[in-house]
Amino acid sequence: MNAMLATGGSPDDLAQQRRAFYDRIGQAHCTPLWEVLHSLVTKEPNTPCLPNLWRWDQVWPWLQESGTLISAMEAERRVLVLENPGLRGRTRITHSMYAGLQLILPGELAPSHRHSQSALRFIMHGAGAYTTVDGERVTMQVGDFVITPSWTFHEHGNESSEPMVWLDGLDLPVVELLDAQFREDGSRTATEADRGANANLARFGNTMKPVGFRSRSRTSPLFWYPYERTREALQTLRRSEDPHACWGHKLQYTNPVTGDWAIPTIGTFMQLLPADFRGTSYRSTDSTVYVVVEGEGRCVIGEQVLAFGPKDVFVCPSWMPYRLETSSDTVLFSYSDRPVQEALDLWREQY
Repeated sequence: MNAMLATGGSPDDLAQQRRAFYDRIGQAHCTPLWEVLHSLVTKEPNTPCLPNLWRWDQVWPWLQESGTLISAMEAERRVLVLENPGLRGRTRITHSMYAGLQLILPGELAPSHRHSQSALRFIMHGAGAYTTVDGERVTMQVGDFVITPSWTFHEHGNESSEPMVWLDGLDLPVVELLDAQFREDGSRTATEADRGANANLARFGNTMKPVGFRSRSRTSPLFWYPYERTREALQTLRRSEDPHACWGHKLQYTNPVTGDWAIPTIGTFMQLLPADFRGTSYRSTDSTVYVVVEGEGRCVIGEQVLAFGPKDVFVCPSWMPYRLETSSDTVLFSYSDRPVQEALDLWREQY
């Protein structure tokens, strides 16, 4: 027997009774699932994240202008946040990932702090600036991938003669969702670095580790992945095997001690697409951020075409089919929340 017959009322009477019921239970902080069930449990991902491309030739002048308006010390981190057009005001590039372009000028120092969020730095412009992670310094070059593990003190400085820009990628939305945010200012300065990153690379960057080493974290103990090595590995793959139909030659950054993800909440990748590559359609549940290291091409998402060149950033939302095409040899860095989805048995792909 339906509700209308049970109450003996008209449809308007039933609607009024339901509204009154919802108002009454709402005062005790209850709400009816049947009113929202189909918007909560959807047939497929229904993300508000939208495809978008941020062009370097547009954001670079803005970064330079920001350098005339505020110092790195005053800002703490002089960053232009890349906000997804479907998520404006929420300081994120996808539902679960943050992205921003950080500028540090010659002679500047971004002061020490630490936070529970994990961070990656992908170097996009300039050479010679450094980051220090728990007293260990690395001088960064374009294409380098650098990790700042959760709850490690870090600072940045630029002793070179040119501006330096890198992309900051953080799991800010994930940590916020879990209400696990902490931060603390540091007392160290960048000049107090204890040792250089060559020591870190020697300890963990050659498929070896120090005898007796026991990791206290799931994050990779190798925090600097030089582009020179990554590019050489991709080129070796290119000579030895055919490109994958969707993503060409693609490598995942890993923790060299465990073989697992380099960062437990952020999956990171580098791929090489040969000239005139015409990728087949691909989609996955992890919304993915791409940074163009070398080359030119386009990403076709539905009816949208994102034509990209060096230093551009673009995003492919969850479960939206897309394909990659190139006009020259192209190298792309990318990151997403894939490790989190895999850990929860949620991740899917289709091609």
